[in-house]
Amino acid sequence: MSRPGRSLWRRAAGLLGSVLLALLAVAILAVLALRWLNPPTSAFMLEARIHARLAGERHFQLEYHWVSLASISPQTAIAVVASEDQLFPYNDGFDFASILAALRAHERGARLRGASTITQQVARNLFLSPERSWLRKGLEAGFTVLIDTLWPKRRILEVYLNIAQFGPGIYGVGAAAHHFFHASPERLTRDDSALLAAVLPNPLRLHVDAPSRYVLAQHDWILQQIANLGGPAYLAGVLPRSMLFGPHAPLGARSAASGSRPIRPLAP
Repeated sequence: MSRPGRSLWRRAAGLLGSVLLALLAVAILAVLALRWLNPPTSAFMLEARIHARLAGERHFQLEYHWVSLASISPQTAIAVVASEDQLFPYNDGFDFASILAALRAHERGARLRGASTITQQVARNLFLSPERSWLRKGLEAGFTVLIDTLWPKRRILEVYLNIAQFGPGIYGVGAAAHHFFHASPERLTRDDSALLAAVLPNPLRLHVDAPSRYVLAQHDWILQQIANLGGPAYLAGVLPRSMLFGPHAPLGARSAASGSRPIRPLAP
Protein backbone atom coordinates (compact mmCIF):
# COMPACT_ATOMS: atom_id res chain seq x y z
CA MET A 1 0.00 0.00 0.00
CA SER A 2 1.33 3.46 -0.88
CA ARG A 3 2.23 5.95 1.80
CA PRO A 4 -0.72 8.24 1.00
CA GLY A 5 -3.02 5.22 1.37
CA ARG A 6 -1.53 4.28 4.72
CA SER A 7 -1.81 7.86 5.91
CA LEU A 8 -5.49 7.92 4.98
CA TRP A 9 -6.15 4.70 6.92
CA ARG A 10 -4.29 6.03 9.94
CA ARG A 11 -6.33 9.23 9.88
CA ALA A 12 -9.55 7.25 9.59
CA ALA A 13 -8.51 4.96 12.46
CA GLY A 14 -7.53 7.97 14.55
CA LEU A 15 -10.85 9.67 13.83
CA LEU A 16 -12.78 6.52 14.69
CA GLY A 17 -10.82 6.16 17.93
CA SER A 18 -11.55 9.77 18.84
CA VAL A 19 -15.26 9.31 18.16
CA LEU A 20 -15.38 6.15 20.27
CA LEU A 21 -13.56 7.85 23.15
CA ALA A 22 -15.94 10.82 22.93
CA LEU A 23 -18.97 8.48 23.03
CA LEU A 24 -17.50 6.64 26.02
CA ALA A 25 -16.97 9.95 27.82
CA VAL A 26 -20.56 11.00 27.10
CA ALA A 27 -21.85 7.63 28.39
CA ILE A 28 -19.79 7.92 31.58
CA LEU A 29 -20.96 11.48 32.21
CA ALA A 30 -24.61 10.54 31.57
CA VAL A 31 -24.49 7.57 33.93
CA LEU A 32 -22.62 9.58 36.57
CA ALA A 33 -25.12 12.48 36.38
CA LEU A 34 -28.07 10.11 36.78
CA ARG A 35 -26.62 8.86 40.03
CA TRP A 36 -28.06 12.07 41.51
CA LEU A 37 -30.47 13.45 38.87
CA ASN A 38 -33.81 11.69 38.42
CA PRO A 39 -34.38 10.80 34.75
CA PRO A 40 -37.32 12.73 33.25
CA THR A 41 -37.91 9.87 30.80
CA SER A 42 -36.23 6.74 29.41
CA ALA A 43 -35.37 5.28 26.03
CA PHE A 44 -38.30 2.86 26.31
CA MET A 45 -40.72 5.70 27.11
CA LEU A 46 -39.46 7.77 24.20
CA GLU A 47 -39.87 4.80 21.87
CA ALA A 48 -43.44 4.24 23.12
CA ARG A 49 -44.31 7.88 22.41
CA ILE A 50 -42.80 7.73 18.92
CA HIS A 51 -44.53 4.43 18.13
CA ALA A 52 -47.91 5.81 19.28
CA ARG A 53 -47.48 8.94 17.16
CA LEU A 54 -46.48 7.00 14.06
CA ALA A 55 -49.40 4.61 14.58
CA GLY A 56 -51.81 7.53 14.86
CA GLU A 57 -52.81 6.69 18.43
CA ARG A 58 -54.12 10.12 19.34
CA HIS A 59 -55.42 9.09 22.74
CA PHE A 60 -52.16 7.53 23.87
CA GLN A 61 -51.15 8.75 27.32
CA LEU A 62 -47.94 7.90 29.07
CA GLU A 63 -48.20 7.69 32.85
CA TYR A 64 -44.97 8.33 34.71
CA HIS A 65 -44.00 10.27 37.79
CA TRP A 66 -40.93 9.86 39.92
CA VAL A 67 -41.13 8.74 43.53
CA SER A 68 -38.21 8.33 45.91
CA LEU A 69 -37.24 4.88 47.11
CA ALA A 70 -38.24 5.84 50.66
CA SER A 71 -41.78 6.52 49.35
CA ILE A 72 -42.17 3.00 47.92
CA SER A 73 -43.40 0.04 49.91
CA PRO A 74 -40.57 -2.33 50.89
CA GLN A 75 -42.95 -5.11 49.82
CA THR A 76 -42.66 -3.84 46.24
CA ALA A 77 -38.88 -3.71 46.42
CA ILE A 78 -38.57 -7.30 47.61
CA ALA A 79 -41.24 -8.47 45.14
CA VAL A 80 -39.30 -7.26 42.09
CA VAL A 81 -36.04 -8.66 43.47
CA ALA A 82 -37.69 -12.04 44.18
CA SER A 83 -39.15 -12.06 40.67
CA GLU A 84 -36.33 -10.65 38.56
CA ASP A 85 -32.97 -10.89 40.32
CA GLN A 86 -32.68 -12.71 43.64
CA LEU A 87 -28.92 -12.18 43.80
CA PHE A 88 -29.27 -8.42 43.29
CA PRO A 89 -27.74 -7.44 46.67
CA TYR A 90 -24.69 -9.61 45.94
CA ASN A 91 -23.98 -9.61 42.20
CA ASP A 92 -21.83 -7.21 40.19
CA GLY A 93 -24.48 -6.39 37.61
CA PHE A 94 -24.44 -9.82 35.94
CA ASP A 95 -25.66 -13.23 37.07
CA PHE A 96 -23.24 -15.45 35.19
CA ALA A 97 -24.68 -18.67 36.61
CA SER A 98 -28.13 -17.82 35.22
CA ILE A 99 -26.63 -16.78 31.88
CA LEU A 100 -24.78 -20.11 31.57
CA ALA A 101 -27.90 -22.05 32.58
CA ALA A 102 -29.93 -20.23 29.91
CA LEU A 103 -27.29 -20.95 27.24
CA ARG A 104 -27.12 -24.64 28.18
CA ALA A 105 -30.91 -24.92 28.02
CA HIS A 106 -30.83 -23.25 24.60
CA GLU A 107 -28.22 -25.75 23.41
CA ARG A 108 -30.61 -28.55 24.42
CA GLY A 109 -33.29 -27.05 22.18
CA ALA A 110 -35.14 -24.83 24.62
CA ARG A 111 -36.07 -21.29 23.66
CA LEU A 112 -33.38 -18.82 24.74
CA ARG A 113 -34.79 -17.21 27.88
CA GLY A 114 -33.70 -13.97 29.44
CA ALA A 115 -31.25 -13.94 32.34
CA SER A 116 -31.03 -10.19 32.81
CA THR A 117 -30.32 -8.76 36.22
CA ILE A 118 -32.05 -5.66 37.51
CA THR A 119 -28.91 -3.66 36.66
CA GLN A 120 -28.99 -4.91 33.06
CA GLN A 121 -32.67 -4.04 32.79
CA VAL A 122 -31.96 -0.51 34.02
CA ALA A 123 -29.22 -0.15 31.40
CA ARG A 124 -31.53 -1.38 28.63
CA ASN A 125 -34.68 0.51 29.64
CA LEU A 126 -32.93 3.78 30.39
CA PHE A 127 -30.48 4.07 27.50
CA LEU A 128 -31.29 1.52 24.78
CA SER A 129 -34.20 -0.10 22.94
CA PRO A 130 -36.15 -3.37 23.16
CA GLU A 131 -34.78 -4.63 19.84
CA ARG A 132 -32.79 -7.85 20.01
CA SER A 133 -29.35 -7.59 18.43
CA TRP A 134 -25.75 -8.32 19.33
CA LEU A 135 -24.97 -4.60 19.11
CA ARG A 136 -27.63 -3.80 21.70
CA LYS A 137 -26.41 -6.61 23.94
CA GLY A 138 -22.87 -5.25 23.73
CA LEU A 139 -24.00 -1.72 24.58
CA GLU A 140 -26.17 -3.10 27.38
CA ALA A 141 -23.17 -4.87 28.88
CA GLY A 142 -21.14 -1.67 28.73
CA PHE A 143 -23.82 0.44 30.39
CA THR A 144 -24.33 -2.31 32.99
CA VAL A 145 -20.65 -2.13 33.99
CA LEU A 146 -20.84 1.68 34.24
CA ILE A 147 -24.03 1.63 36.30
CA ASP A 148 -22.80 -1.07 38.66
CA THR A 149 -19.50 0.81 39.10
CA LEU A 150 -20.86 4.34 39.51
CA TRP A 151 -24.18 3.79 41.33
CA PRO A 152 -24.87 2.23 44.73
CA LYS A 153 -27.34 -0.67 44.82
CA ARG A 154 -29.95 1.59 46.42
CA ARG A 155 -29.89 3.96 43.44
CA ILE A 156 -30.07 1.10 40.93
CA LEU A 157 -33.19 -0.29 42.62
CA GLU A 158 -34.75 3.16 42.91
CA VAL A 159 -34.31 3.88 39.20
CA TYR A 160 -35.55 0.41 38.25
CA LEU A 161 -38.74 0.80 40.28
CA ASN A 162 -39.37 4.14 38.58
CA ILE A 163 -38.79 3.20 34.95
CA ALA A 164 -39.99 -0.42 34.78
CA GLN A 165 -43.09 -0.87 32.65
CA PHE A 166 -46.21 -2.33 34.27
CA GLY A 167 -48.72 -1.92 31.44
CA PRO A 168 -49.32 -0.07 28.16
CA GLY A 169 -48.02 3.44 28.77
CA ILE A 170 -47.60 2.83 32.52
CA TYR A 171 -44.06 3.29 33.79
CA GLY A 172 -42.84 3.16 37.34
CA VAL A 173 -44.35 2.04 40.62
CA GLY A 174 -45.77 5.49 41.29
CA ALA A 175 -47.93 5.47 38.17
CA ALA A 176 -48.79 1.77 38.54
CA ALA A 177 -49.94 2.16 42.16
CA HIS A 178 -52.31 4.98 41.25
CA HIS A 179 -53.53 3.40 38.01
CA PHE A 180 -54.23 -0.11 39.26
CA PHE A 181 -54.81 0.27 43.00
CA HIS A 182 -55.73 3.95 43.47
CA ALA A 183 -53.10 4.09 46.19
CA SER A 184 -49.76 5.73 46.87
CA PRO A 185 -46.75 3.47 46.24
CA GLU A 186 -45.87 3.35 49.95
CA ARG A 187 -49.28 1.76 50.64
CA LEU A 188 -48.86 -1.16 48.25
CA THR A 189 -49.43 -4.49 49.98
CA ARG A 190 -47.51 -7.73 49.54
CA ASP A 191 -50.23 -9.05 47.20
CA ASP A 192 -50.34 -5.82 45.18
CA SER A 193 -46.57 -5.89 44.83
CA ALA A 194 -46.42 -9.54 43.78
CA LEU A 195 -49.07 -8.88 41.12
CA LEU A 196 -47.08 -5.95 39.75
CA ALA A 197 -43.89 -8.01 39.69
CA ALA A 198 -45.69 -10.87 37.93
CA VAL A 199 -46.28 -8.79 34.77
CA LEU A 200 -42.72 -7.45 34.48
CA PRO A 201 -41.56 -10.07 31.94
CA ASN A 202 -44.11 -8.83 29.37
CA PRO A 203 -46.26 -5.89 30.54
CA LEU A 204 -47.95 -5.53 27.15
CA ARG A 205 -49.37 -9.07 27.20
CA LEU A 206 -49.68 -9.68 30.94
CA HIS A 207 -52.22 -7.58 32.82
CA VAL A 208 -52.39 -6.46 36.45
CA ASP A 209 -56.08 -5.51 36.21
CA ALA A 210 -57.14 -8.68 34.38
CA PRO A 211 -54.65 -11.33 35.52
CA SER A 212 -54.53 -14.55 33.56
CA ARG A 213 -54.04 -17.95 35.14
CA TYR A 214 -50.34 -17.62 34.36
CA VAL A 215 -50.09 -14.22 36.08
CA LEU A 216 -51.89 -15.57 39.16
CA ALA A 217 -49.51 -18.54 39.25
CA GLN A 218 -46.55 -16.16 39.00
CA HIS A 219 -48.05 -14.05 41.78
CA ASP A 220 -48.16 -17.09 44.07
CA TRP A 221 -44.63 -18.14 43.07
CA ILE A 222 -43.29 -14.65 43.84
CA LEU A 223 -44.95 -14.68 47.28
CA GLN A 224 -43.24 -18.00 47.99
CA GLN A 225 -39.89 -16.62 46.87
CA ILE A 226 -40.35 -13.57 49.11
CA ALA A 227 -40.95 -15.91 52.04
CA ASN A 228 -37.89 -18.00 51.10
CA LEU A 229 -35.72 -14.87 51.03
CA GLY A 230 -36.96 -13.73 54.43
CA GLY A 231 -39.09 -10.79 53.29
CA PRO A 232 -37.94 -7.16 52.94
CA ALA A 233 -35.19 -7.73 55.53
CA TYR A 234 -33.28 -9.51 52.74
CA LEU A 235 -32.66 -6.02 51.33
CA ALA A 236 -31.42 -4.54 54.61
CA GLY A 237 -28.13 -3.61 52.99
CA VAL A 238 -29.91 -1.87 50.10
CA LEU A 239 -33.05 -0.16 51.40
CA PRO A 240 -33.07 2.93 53.63
CA ARG A 241 -33.59 2.06 57.29
CA SER A 242 -36.82 4.10 57.27
CA MET A 243 -38.34 1.61 54.82
CA LEU A 244 -37.59 -1.35 57.07
CA PHE A 245 -38.09 0.21 60.48
CA GLY A 246 -40.39 3.19 59.80
CA PRO A 247 -44.14 3.41 60.56
CA HIS A 248 -45.11 1.69 57.27
CA ALA A 249 -42.50 -1.06 57.51
CA PRO A 250 -43.77 -4.65 57.52
CA LEU A 251 -43.80 -6.11 61.02
CA GLY A 252 -41.60 -9.06 60.03
CA ALA A 253 -38.87 -6.78 58.77
CA ARG A 254 -38.52 -5.00 62.10
CA SER A 255 -37.30 -8.08 63.89
CA ALA A 256 -35.87 -10.21 61.07
CA ALA A 257 -32.14 -10.69 60.85
CA SER A 258 -30.35 -8.93 58.03
CA GLY A 259 -27.83 -11.71 57.37
CA SER A 260 -29.93 -13.67 54.88
CA ARG A 261 -28.05 -15.58 52.22
CA PRO A 262 -29.10 -15.50 48.57
CA ILE A 263 -31.40 -18.24 47.36
CA ARG A 264 -31.30 -19.40 43.77
CA PRO A 265 -34.51 -18.61 41.89
CA LEU A 266 -36.81 -21.58 41.49
CA ALA A 267 -38.37 -22.23 38.10
CA PRO A 268 -41.97 -20.93 38.06
